[in-house]
Amino acid sequence: MDKRIFRISLTAALAGFLFGFDTVVISGANQPIKEIWDTNWFLGDSIFTFHGIFIMSMALWGTVLGSLFGGIPTDRLGRKKTLFWIGILYFASAMGSALAPEAYSFSFFRFIGGVGVGASSVAAPVYISEISTAQTRGRLTAMYQFNIVFGILLAFISNYLIGMIFDESIAWRWMLGIEGLPALIYTFMVFKIPNSPRWLLMKDRTDAMVMESITLLGIAKDKASLHLEQIKVAIVETKEKKNESLFSGRYNKPLLLAFLIAFFNQLSGINFVLYYAPEILERAGLASGESLFSSISIGVINLIFTFVGISLIDKLGRKQLMYIGSIGYIVSLSMVGWCFYSGASSLLLLTFILIFIASHAVGQGAVIWVFISEIFPNNVRSYGQSWGTGTHWVFAALITLLTPTFLDADIGIFKDNPWPIFIFFAVMMVLQLLWVMFMMPETKGITLEELGKLLSGKQDKSK
Repeated sequence: MDKRIFRISLTAALAGFLFGFDTVVISGANQPIKEIWDTNWFLGDSIFTFHGIFIMSMALWGTVLGSLFGGIPTDRLGRKKTLFWIGILYFASAMGSALAPEAYSFSFFRFIGGVGVGASSVAAPVYISEISTAQTRGRLTAMYQFNIVFGILLAFISNYLIGMIFDESIAWRWMLGIEGLPALIYTFMVFKIPNSPRWLLMKDRTDAMVMESITLLGIAKDKASLHLEQIKVAIVETKEKKNESLFSGRYNKPLLLAFLIAFFNQLSGINFVLYYAPEILERAGLASGESLFSSISIGVINLIFTFVGISLIDKLGRKQLMYIGSIGYIVSLSMVGWCFYSGASSLLLLTFILIFIASHAVGQGAVIWVFISEIFPNNVRSYGQSWGTGTHWVFAALITLLTPTFLDADIGIFKDNPWPIFIFFAVMMVLQLLWVMFMMPETKGITLEELGKLLSGKQDKSK
């Protein structure tokens, strides 16, 4: 693997670090904000709490907006410029959230950060997939996921250390504000990466500009001309369909595949566990300080098994990792539900939560961003990525919005015990396993142009 392409891909993938950090850092502020601003009240006669909508899920609604419309700047401004503005959004969100005087302004700045998260889940995987080869695309694009879990781990560690240093009434502000530093560093680093050669050709830039971009990627000059001609052939074909809509009917198969992998990703309950990890562990009997510390173990396991997933994705393939992850999901979620239902020890419950995290990291976590970024043809890739990530974030927001209600419910089977939530997620993962078995195609080792033809035509590469 070329070291320069690796470094460039890693820089773009750092958007994922900020994504992971921003997504999980709120878990440390969840309880303090609920108490300080008294946000845990129901909106009228609805089942929704102010806390669930405006504090915990507001960033996710920003993420929905960023992902659904992130394809527009990614296509028109370019992948590089979009990544730069994403860094600006992260910085503004971190500073604004930390300094917010009340709940409404806090929600606004969390929303801004969410827009950055959503747009990054479009622009970064698309950029990395376009500058990598068919043989390295899985590993390089999966670095985005690695950075997400690295950001998650550091957010858990940061929350724990800040919680130990500062009084609870102000610690949450430091937890949120510290993100501004890596956001600023990332924004400056993006200046140094080249534009995607495929995007430049799609936008009719000169051959000289494209050649410069190719050489900046580290491709030798004697091979750069051949690389340019290969991309040109594919771009000429896609330009014939330039004005063809993503929803014209030609792309129904990749649209369905992107929707289902994103749908099942969130119906595994991964964001629910990450967002509410301290509260879930406290429900299992751990003290507040112990729950924050134990949350770090979730981040560590996530990071370790993401390494495993990245190392295997171009060897075993996307489909095999999804098999492994699905089976792990079913077993671990069922046992977490049983632990809550039977009142088993908090250590046993934590063990199965960690198995759940490992299953996600090896399967869905490693695969989703790679898979969505490679199944759409060049001419609609950024918009297809928006479709897949938009689906992902809509369901993430809905789950984050609804789960506080069930966590705090004192009625029926939910009476002070969240076991039905985990059983529901386990059932959904049985459906995911069936989808992987009968519908999911294998995409490893196939060029983006070949995949575009296979999945938008009548041929099927399913295995």
